[in-house]
Amino acid sequence: MADSKKVEIGFGIGQALSVKMSDEELSDLRKAVTGDGGWYDLKTQDATIALNLATVVFIRIDDSDHSIGFSGS
Repeated sequence: MADSKKVEIGFGIGQALSVKMSDEELSDLRKAVTGDGGWYDLKTQDATIALNLATVVFIRIDDSDHSIGFSGS
């Protein structure tokens, strides 16, 4: 999964789940959340997670640039 993104899924009970997923998987999740709810099998880089979509209250996508080492500033 070359272009994976770090995504945080928040639930109505005050907890969040952090996962890595591809752009395609993220798009599929966003479509599912806007649907009728129910259960959804989320395929991530590490596992398949069964989500109850009725409890999802936010999806945060970490789109900041990441670097390794020291900055030149």
